Amino acid sequence: QVQLVESGGGLVQAGGSLRLSCTASGTIFSIRAMGWYRQASGKQRELVAFITSTGSTNYVDSVKGRFTISRDNAKNTVYLQMNSLKPEDTAVYYCNQDIVPAGGRAYMEYWGQGTQVTVSS
Repeated sequence: QVQLVESGGGLVQAGGSLRLSCTASGTIFSIRAMGWYRQASGKQRELVAFITSTGSTNYVDSVKGRFTISRDNAKNTVYLQMNSLKPEDTAVYYCNQDIVPAGGRAYMEYWGQGTQVTVSS
């Protein structure tokens, strides 16, 4: 069974940095896109960044120039490097991966458990 495990959240002062990681475990045949979403209290979940299997990336405007998404295919891991953090970045961050599990025939969407990022002013 495929599972995504996140790490790296925490409390940081404004202007600081954090690095989130999300690793897929289980028997996996293929991983396509990987992404990070976030959900602030009282708000809808939004896409923060994603990276395709070929390495193309896209970011929501509010994090461009501050966040960097990357992936290590050998480790089934996606990272989100967050620099120059602002209080408005405070949210629960969720990773998402499109995975074909071993024995499967189609991509399925998997989610991490979420990790809290809190930026103090």
